[in-house]
Formats: sequence, structure tokens, C-alpha cells
Amino acid sequence: MRIPTKEEILEWISENPTQTSKRDIAKAFGIKGAARIDLKRVLKELEAEGHLQKRKKTYTDPDRLPPVSVLQVTGPSADGDLMARPLEWHGEGEAPAILVVTRPSDPALGGGDRILGRLTSIKGETHQYEARLIRRIGTNPRRVLGVFRKTAEGGRLLPIDKGDGKEWQILSEGVNDARDGELVEAQQTGPKGRLGLPRAKIVERLGDPSAPKAVSLIAIHQHGIPDDFPNDVIAEADAAKPAPLADRDDMRDMPLVTIDPADARDHDDACWAHADDDPKNEGGHVIWVAIADVAHYVTPGSALDREARKRGNSSYFPDRVVPMLPDRLSGDLCSLHEGVPRACLAVRMQINAKGEKLGHRFLRGMMRSVASLNYAEVQEARDGNPNERCAPLMSEVINPLYDAYHALTKARAARQPLDLDLPERKVELTPEGKVASVMFRDRFDAHKLIEEFMILANVAAAETLIAAKSPLLFRVHEEPNPEKLDALRETAQTAGFNLAKGQVLKTQHLNALLNAAAGTEDAELINISTLRSMTQAYYSPSNFGHFGLALQSYAHFTSPIRRYADLIVHRALITAHGWGDDGLSPQGIEMLENTAAHISDTERRSMLAERDTNDRYLAAYLSERIGNEFSGRVSGIARFGVFVKLDETGADGLVPMRSLGREYFRFDPEENTLTGSETGMTIGLGQRVTVRLTEAAPVTGGIALELLTIDDKSVARGPRNTLGKPVRRKAGKAKHKSAKVKKSVSRRRR
Repeated sequence: MRIPTKEEILEWISENPTQTSKRDIAKAFGIKGAARIDLKRVLKELEAEGHLQKRKKTYTDPDRLPPVSVLQVTGPSADGDLMARPLEWHGEGEAPAILVVTRPSDPALGGGDRILGRLTSIKGETHQYEARLIRRIGTNPRRVLGVFRKTAEGGRLLPIDKGDGKEWQILSEGVNDARDGELVEAQQTGPKGRLGLPRAKIVERLGDPSAPKAVSLIAIHQHGIPDDFPNDVIAEADAAKPAPLADRDDMRDMPLVTIDPADARDHDDACWAHADDDPKNEGGHVIWVAIADVAHYVTPGSALDREARKRGNSSYFPDRVVPMLPDRLSGDLCSLHEGVPRACLAVRMQINAKGEKLGHRFLRGMMRSVASLNYAEVQEARDGNPNERCAPLMSEVINPLYDAYHALTKARAARQPLDLDLPERKVELTPEGKVASVMFRDRFDAHKLIEEFMILANVAAAETLIAAKSPLLFRVHEEPNPEKLDALRETAQTAGFNLAKGQVLKTQHLNALLNAAAGTEDAELINISTLRSMTQAYYSPSNFGHFGLALQSYAHFTSPIRRYADLIVHRALITAHGWGDDGLSPQGIEMLENTAAHISDTERRSMLAERDTNDRYLAAYLSERIGNEFSGRVSGIARFGVFVKLDETGADGLVPMRSLGREYFRFDPEENTLTGSETGMTIGLGQRVTVRLTEAAPVTGGIALELLTIDDKSVARGPRNTLGKPVRRKAGKAKHKSAKVKKSVSRRRR
């Protein structure tokens, strides 16, 4: 029986990174019986020569590049292809050959240029990777969004940003076939020309300013979200080097994995769990959570730090991300890519069989992820159908993660955090930027597993810093105010449910209401109304607890790539443990109050921009279906009309008061109802309706509807009787209110 050569074994491992155990290799080459001893000898030799690294029972090739890398262009090959070499190389052999694949819009590249590239592994070629240019390092030309106006000499660019009043000159060679009136993105090419205007060239045509592809860019500019990194910020990011092991704990042999959405661009958290071997903790587990050590690269007072604080957080849109940190960090050095050494802050947490945390400790380490997995494949593996990536990880990684998670669910059930059931919709786009579909996001146990691990790690961070008497930023979620609770209580009573009054409100009381409504036609109404009764979460250096999670102390620790608050917590942990001089500075401590207010504002800014973007995308999607009928629920009542959430897309549309029917409707702000003066018909939150789409405006995101039925009863058509008089109020406000509630309940239950 022939034993494969070392080259054949290395080629197999390179092409099959998830099938690297000795058993997998033997099966691939048909090696059985005593011949396995010879295979083991060859593998040992490869390990001794540094070609392979043994991790538990698998062999991995250390000579792999991360998906985003800094490269140096070496010049054209003999065939005229543009080649590059990696500047970050951990292998001992010769660095792999990289072909740079350029696009027409890319700048000209030559030997010696340094670029940030996105890499794809290639098989069967003389080069091992292909690279797509993200940007050339050392250059950071300004970009501007605007409307192109054609002139005899080329054109002018009129920025859409309200704060940017100056025009830009576009020379004829920089027009890029743009048409008059198109929305375009342009890149600065030089200082003022002879007309006294700064010069730019058009790098992307976005077409009609009201078209879907322009939607997120418009929202970014309208809400003032910074989307260009200053030159000094880019320079600092480009100069960053991979963190050394130095005094860090070496965690590179731990089988930590990242689990993220399939389209994730960065990986800032990794985890691993195993049964606790402490005989005093029978049935317990040890959970490890490792988070990218952003604080090593983004130090207090640096240009990177100032820009990260200014942005506060990353902003996410259906077609793009506006990151808090440049791609060199967010997509490379701070991203926990598979098989690449990465600096981290980690916490080891011990829980008992009931999921209660017995203890924890933090460390500053160096890790290496064994796999970058996504939620769907992990859940599929757990359900009994593992793919090639997950199969080797089942016994040591995936199953122990779920075992620990199931213990945590027991503690969660005892704690009773707010358990809302509001499925999240996802806007799916075509390559051209049009809405292909609006789908419910998948919600697996794999998602909940990561959430529970991250919550536990966030609690551990808060508790550690409180014990150390260290300043920090808490994530605060206060109790609902009495007025909103009264509104929720009335809505529940109208729907036939009860929310007790005269007691200290706890999440368990709200969960009892949600559970009572579950499975009924009013479930969505009660969930939405409960959500609306909640206060907005925010950041604060003072601890007021987290009502929604039913936790006394909570801080954000797990996402420093995309949230500045987490970076503050990392720095506080570094200072508290004496891990270095890149911790929380005295100036940073003095600014905590202002920082908390600022990043709470930037978070709300991003939420509004993301919501506006989704509204515009949905309006554009529905604009081709004017006249169609849709089912939905009443989601809001106002003096000027009725808001309806459509079942199919989740879009919110308005039924204007003028189109409600031919009778006069009286608005009651206390009960959120409209009552017809002639029929006595009451329109309230949560009622089932059928509507006709009459207008959808992509530019504003506005959707207008015509009401056809309420609770399967037709609405009277015809011109509205503007002379109709409101029903006179009965004597005694309390008596009137009680009677109306009973009447509404009776009507709804028929």
C-alpha cells in the first residue's frame, strides 16, 4: 500500500482544511491497517519540520493568510499579471504568490505600492491567492456624494450634504459616462482648478437619486454619519502591526470558534466550552469567551481613538456598513480570522448545572480560531447533519457549546428577562441594489447560544470592574414610566388580558402577559405594545441596572470593533489588571459622562438612519404594486389617521383620516382609538385590517393606504361627512372610560 508523499499530504490539508485528522487523511488516501503507522511517521516528520501544527487530534496548515491582508505589489509577472506578496506572514516557508485582480475603477498600481486587499484562495494555478483591492495604503482621497450636472467642459457636482455648499468640477475625462441629474459618488483628484472649484472624478454612478441603491448613502449623509476616515486615522491604521505574544497568555491551542452571520465581514468574538472537571461542580461547565483586543491598536488620545469616539459605533445597512474603525483593523488585525494568531481579552466563566455563574477571571491573551462558522451551519450540525467544516468539531466544540447553553437556559428561566416575540425582517437586495425580497431572519438556538454567552461575559466585566472600584460605562435600561405602563395596561384590558397594578413591576409580570397572549390573534399587538412601553437603553457611568435583562449590573464588553462603549470597558479591565499603559486614561475618566451621552446619541442616530433606509427600500419595493390589497394590523392611532403594519413586509403605512370613510371619527389620545360618530365603530391597536396600497414614495419612504375592512367587516365607502358631530361624552370621565373599554372588549370577542 503506497504512502502519500509529504507534498501530497500538504496539498490535501490545504484543499480540505476541515478534514485534517489522521483518520481523515488515511481515508482520503485509502490507508488501512498497519500502514497507518507509516502515515503517522510521515505526519510526525511534517510536524517536526514545521509544515504542520498538531492541535488535539487534527493537523492544520499554519501557512494560510487571513481574508483581509496588507500586501506589497511586486510588479507584473512575465505574463503581464500584477503580483503581490503578503506583509503579514506567519508561515516558515516561502510566502504564497498573490495575483492582484483589478477593476476598471481601481487606481493604477505599480511595484512597491502597499495595498489592503481581500483575498480568495485559488486552486490549480501558479498563484495561491487572488486579491481584490480595498484601497491603496497611504492614500485616502476624499469622497463626496452629489447630483451630477453636465456642462460643455465635463460637469459639476452638487453635494447632497446640506452642510457642503460648494460645487466640484468634473473634467470630461472624469465623467465616467454619468448622465445629467444622476446621483454619483466622486473622488477628489486635485486642488482647485482654473474655475476655482476643487476637482473630482466620478467613481460610481448611482442613477436616479430616488433609486434603491442610493437610499443608504442618502440616509448616511442626511443623518450626519461620518463615512470618510481622515488621512491621519488611515495612516495610524496602516502603520499598525500584529500584536506580539509578549506577556500575553498563550491560548492558541484552545479550540475557540467564531459563530456569526454567513455574510459577516468581521469576527470580534470567539467561544469554547467544556465540562468542568472540578469534582465540587458536578454537571457544571467552563465557558470561554475571547474578544478582539482593539485597545492594543486604538490607544487613548490617538487619531484612531478620536475618530472611533466621534462615530460611537458602526452603522449597518442592507447594502453596506459604515464601520467605526478602518478596514485594516475591523476586517484584519482585530478580526478573529480562522487559523490566524490574534490578540484578545478573554474571560473564563464557571457555571453550575443550573447555569448559575460560580466565578470568573479575565486574561489578556493570544488566540487562534480553529474555525469561522455561521449560525445556520452550526445549527444544522447540531440537528444531526454536519457539513465538512463542522463534522470534525462536533465532539470537542459544538456539542459542549450547546451543553453549556442548555444549562444557561435554566438560569435564564429563573431570572425571567423580558421575553418579547417580535420576528425581525431582513431586506434582501439584488446585485443592482433593488429589493429582491423581505424575509424573516432565521432564529436558531445557535443565535441564542451566542447571545447567552455574550450576556454572561458582559455581566462578568461589570462585576469585575465594580469590585475593582474602577470607572466604567454601564449599559442601562430603566423601568417603564407609569404613563406608558398605564397605556399598556389599557391595551391589554381592551384585548381581554390583565396586567396587575399596585405592585413593583418586574419582567416576570410582563412575561405573564406575553405568555397569556401567545398563540392568540392579539399576540403581536401585546408584544408591540410591550416594546413601546419600554424606555430607551443608554450608556452611563452610573449603574441603574438593566430592566429588560433583569440584571443588576451590565456593561458592554463583547463588541469593541463596532461599539466605543466596549472599548472603554476593555481599557478599564486593562487598567484594573495592570496589563499595560493602554488602559483607561485620566482624561478618559474625566470625559466618561460626556462620552456616555455622546455615544448614546450616535447609537440613536444610527438606528434612525437604518430605519429610514429600510422604510425607503420597502417603499421602493412596494412602488411597483400600487393598487394591490394587503392584510395587516393597526399599529398606531393618530389625530390625522391610522398606521398599519403590513403582514407581508412589515412596512408601516398610513391611512389618512380623510380616507377612513364617510363618517366623522373622534380621536381619543388616552385610549389610542378612533370612534365613528354614526356607526360607533371603534378603531384600535392590533385590529386586523385589509388595505389597498395607494402610494409608495421611495424618496421619503412614505406609504399611503386605503382602508377596506376592519376585523373582516367592510368599511363604508363614500365622501366623508365632515358635518358629522362627535359622540357627546357621558358624565364622569371614569364611567365613560370603563364603559368604552367594556364595549370594545365585547366587540373584539365576537
